[in-house]
Amino acid sequence: MSASVQTQEGELILDSHKLSYHMDRVNAWSAGERIAPVSVDMSLTRACGAMCSFCYAMMQESQARSSIKVNHALNLLDDFAEIGIKSVSLVSDGESTLAKAYVPFIQHASKLGIDVGNATNGWEWGPEKIEAVLPYLTWVRFTVAAGTPEGYATVMYKGPEHTEVFDRAIQNIKYAVDLKRRNNLSVTLGIQMVLMPHLKDEIIPFAQLGLDLGVDYAVIKHCSDDESHTLGINYQEYESLHGLLEQAESMSNDKTKVIVKWDKIKDGDKPSYSRFYGPQFLLQISGSGLVAPSGMFFNARYSKLHIGNFTEERFKDIWNSERYWRAMNYLASPAFDARTMMGTLPIQHYVSVALDNHAKKIQLIQPGGGVKPLHYNFL
Repeated sequence: MSASVQTQEGELILDSHKLSYHMDRVNAWSAGERIAPVSVDMSLTRACGAMCSFCYAMMQESQARSSIKVNHALNLLDDFAEIGIKSVSLVSDGESTLAKAYVPFIQHASKLGIDVGNATNGWEWGPEKIEAVLPYLTWVRFTVAAGTPEGYATVMYKGPEHTEVFDRAIQNIKYAVDLKRRNNLSVTLGIQMVLMPHLKDEIIPFAQLGLDLGVDYAVIKHCSDDESHTLGINYQEYESLHGLLEQAESMSNDKTKVIVKWDKIKDGDKPSYSRFYGPQFLLQISGSGLVAPSGMFFNARYSKLHIGNFTEERFKDIWNSERYWRAMNYLASPAFDARTMMGTLPIQHYVSVALDNHAKKIQLIQPGGGVKPLHYNFL
């Protein structure tokens, strides 16, 4: 159960953090300086055709399902480059492939030297769009909620009889895998299963699907829930799945690695940290343009943590504002407790654990040595 695996293209870390390769930011933060995030997780729209039963964004329906205009998206990237943000992951709370800004955003980011990764269901990611963006992407992770067509359609769409979405996704994934090999592209391709305990029968078929597709990895992770347990996840039930998860990992071959995010699965719904330092390094932005420290706070009930909207003012001005730093300082203060005042296992979890241990001098973050891992700009 390692935090990293060795692929044909290098070391891939999916179950830990990469702060060790950004010690300039860590040292500045430790000294109390205001830092730019290393990475931003965002979306270019709140729209999505899927109806995933595990989707945290479905609990944020107070946000409008609008899409970001092209000029706003490109201005955002210019601001990212100016203040020193190194990577963008198009994940957050919408299906970015649906936005008109999707292709120009990725191509402009590449020109600016900003790494871009993309999580997608792949339904609207046909050959023309794949060819336009794949050479400019660092990684693509496809949401594949189950290994069987019927299970997939049940979890992600309208029921087991609607398997056409599975067929469409698989066809597009195969096209991307083939394009990568034909053109010798460096992009990493993977599939991800967000495991809800009742989906245990889909674990092995999911792993086999990854092998059959020939993607670089197939990762299985926990399901995040909010502080009210709206999704009803019983984190104790994951323990009974360890045998199946170990069996899935053992199916790895030279081409495809099956990876389980053991740390998050074992951490359950109560983090070790109370102070929430992670957003200072890994910020989240909604597909509505809302800038909030974390996707856990996109809902209107967290309006005091809503810092601004980059479609209404430039992001660099939002980042420089006192309201941005009031929010960050509040999350890092005794007035906030991550164990009781937010949802479970946010995207900043690994980073937050490491920063909390560093601040408490339990385990200091050490500079990374040797060859840098794949995707080191994505924390």
